[in-house]
Amino acid sequence: MENSTPEEGRILLINKPLEWTSFDVVNKLRYKLKIKKIGHAGTLDPLATGLLIICTGKMTKRIEEFMGQEKEYTGKFILGSTTPSHDLETEISEATDIAHITSQAIEDAVKPFIGNISQLPPMHSAIRVGGKRAYDYARKGKEIELKHRDVEIREFEITAINLPELSFRIVCSKGTYIRSIARDLGNALGVGAYLSELCRTRIGASLLKDAQTIEEVML
Repeated sequence: MENSTPEEGRILLINKPLEWTSFDVVNKLRYKLKIKKIGHAGTLDPLATGLLIICTGKMTKRIEEFMGQEKEYTGKFILGSTTPSHDLETEISEATDIAHITSQAIEDAVKPFIGNISQLPPMHSAIRVGGKRAYDYARKGKEIELKHRDVEIREFEITAINLPELSFRIVCSKGTYIRSIARDLGNALGVGAYLSELCRTRIGASLLKDAQTIEEVML
C-alpha cells in the first residue's frame, strides 16, 4: 500500500474474492486500516470477482468519478437454461435444446447489443424501489416494475464458443448489468441464458493486473 496519512486517504485496487460482497471488502479494510471514512467505487455481486476500487479519507471524494468510468468485464454465459436472478444465485431451469445454435447465429445475436441500448435491470438487483432493494421483493416472490435504463455497450466480443458455454469480453458504461445481457442474449437466440462467471478487469485506466488481494493488503 502507498504511504499516506488516514486524513490524506488512499486509493486501493483490490481483487475481490468470489463470494465476498463489496461491503465485506470495505468492512475488512476499515478494521485493518482503522479508518472510518472508506468506501468502494462500484459494487460487484458476490458471485463476481475482479477489480474493486477502494477509497479512504479525502480520496472518498473521487468515488463518483471512478463510478462514472467505463468498465471492462470477462466471463461466461450458459445457453439453454435460465435462472430467476440470471446468474448462479438462484435455481437453474431445465435445459433447452441448443443443437441448432450456430456460431453465425451467436455472432448475429451479439451485434444489436453494441452501441446505446435500453436495458431492463434484473429483478434481483440493488436498485431501490419504494425504499427497498429490488432483490428484497424478488426473494419474497413479489412482482415489481423496474424501469429500463439507457446504457452503452462499447465492445462485446465472444472470445470462445464451447456450447452451451460462451466466453465473452464486454466494455460498457456505468450502470450496465451483465446479467441482463445474458438474459437478453438468450432471449434473442430463443433458448435462454444465464451468467455463470464474471470478472471485472478494468475501471477506466485502473487494471485488475495491478490490484492486490485481500491477503496482500492485510500483511
